[in-house]
Amino acid sequence: MVFFVGVLIYKKTQLPCPLPFFYHNSPNLTMNSSMLHNGTGIVQFSRAETAIHLDLRLPATAHTTDIYYEPHGHDNEDMCRPKYFVFNSQTAYTVPILAFAFVCHPEVLPIYSELKDRSRKKMQNVSNLSILAMLIMYMLSALFGYLMFYDNVEAELLHTFTKVYKFDTLLLLVRLAVLTAVTLTVPIVLFPIRSSIITLVFGNQEFSWIRHILIAAAILVFNNMLVIFVPTIRDIFGFIGSSAATMLIFILPAAFYLRLVDTVPLRSPQKISAAIFLAVGMVFMIVSLSLIVLDWIHNPPGSGGH
Repeated sequence: MVFFVGVLIYKKTQLPCPLPFFYHNSPNLTMNSSMLHNGTGIVQFSRAETAIHLDLRLPATAHTTDIYYEPHGHDNEDMCRPKYFVFNSQTAYTVPILAFAFVCHPEVLPIYSELKDRSRKKMQNVSNLSILAMLIMYMLSALFGYLMFYDNVEAELLHTFTKVYKFDTLLLLVRLAVLTAVTLTVPIVLFPIRSSIITLVFGNQEFSWIRHILIAAAILVFNNMLVIFVPTIRDIFGFIGSSAATMLIFILPAAFYLRLVDTVPLRSPQKISAAIFLAVGMVFMIVSLSLIVLDWIHNPPGSGGH
């Protein structure tokens, strides 16, 4: 993740604004052969071959590409001006994705069991440090990703770079690093999921290697099917974030506290706060799921509406 953020910051310093593909659907763009002679509106950037998604195809060298275009009006100013608040059909995904990003509950017990001289205070310090580090990296990656592509950023940031680069070594290394991180994370996430399924379905039955392997294989096959058939990972993050993540962050902790803690009076500030937390979680889950489903209905995944 640190490498990914570093590459984003570096690419932000290398790419101009606006990028040529910003004008792909712009009605205020005209191009003609005279531009090749007078050099009107030249954008030049280097260090990679670029994929020009414009009607005019110009020969590109291995390291430098000159894109000629002539924007009208205030296209440059509008396209490269950040919008601080944007409300549209995709806004429904924002909070669910954030909730999903900070769900670390399934890994808490495995990590706690590996701590030396483990204690609740030490585990709390580990959690605080981990969440703070991820918050900083998420904010930096979101900020610089947006400042590179603005309204043209896609649901998957790395995929947006394919509109700019045909091939880039740094981006290839980032993809490899992400792939490695996800691959190494699978056993950590798989362990609590499989343990929960075994406990829920099979109870106290004796350990079986066949059952152990089949459950793991079924989970992996299900994940691969999602990757193949769901157009963007945003849909997965949005749905799980508004359902499972909301349950883990808001609803279940508050419900457990209200149900299991008998030493605190029902009208105490702690239980009132827990009840409010529970209600907020329920409202958030219902509203988020409703908005996401409505977005799927009006903009079916894969139709280009996203």
